[in-house]
Amino acid sequence: MVLNRLALAGLWLALVIFAFGFAPPSDPQTLALIKALSLGQWQDINPVIIALFNLMGIWPMAYAAMLIGDRQGRKFPAWPFVAGSFFLGAFALLPYLVIWPPPTQTDSQTSNSASSKVAKFWRSPWLGRILFLLAIACALGAVLLGDWGDYWQQLQTNQFIAVMSSDFLCLTLAFPLLLAQNLHHGQGMRSSLLTPMAMVPLFGALAYLSIRRDHNVTE
Repeated sequence: MVLNRLALAGLWLALVIFAFGFAPPSDPQTLALIKALSLGQWQDINPVIIALFNLMGIWPMAYAAMLIGDRQGRKFPAWPFVAGSFFLGAFALLPYLVIWPPPTQTDSQTSNSASSKVAKFWRSPWLGRILFLLAIACALGAVLLGDWGDYWQQLQTNQFIAVMSSDFLCLTLAFPLLLAQNLHHGQGMRSSLLTPMAMVPLFGALAYLSIRRDHNVTE
């Protein structure tokens, strides 16, 4: 899947170039905003920003459900990159997807009981369902309560908001490419309905995680 890897590399490169070359200037209140968002002190913060910040926590969870504990035989584990994506988003995650594509089914699948339990947790459909419901709540909050005019203004003037939005877009575009890689290597759940549905931004991906069946986790 050379084209997929090139597309993922292009996404990462575009994100880096935008963040360090074309993003708006930084705001001196950015650290205070991040602290307030992280601690749930959401008074006077645009609900669109709150929703976007929380969705940037949901996306790494979704990628973890696809990558952590899925197969053995990788030269490098996925979890350091997934952990980094909770803080750096696509900046940390996309290089892993580019350089280390999924192994084939012939790779070793041996695992100890501890790693098997980790795999079962991350690949449980119930995790996907919880993430799906949380994403709906975020989207409803943004649509019903958010000030989109203010968000658009901040998108053009605030570095943190602009980069976070671009990061969200890259994670959204990368998921179908990751799924295509897995299916190409005989991994994941193939379905004439399910696979196209997973291409729907965010909600399709989470719906896929909610109803997939995976027989590749070591029991």
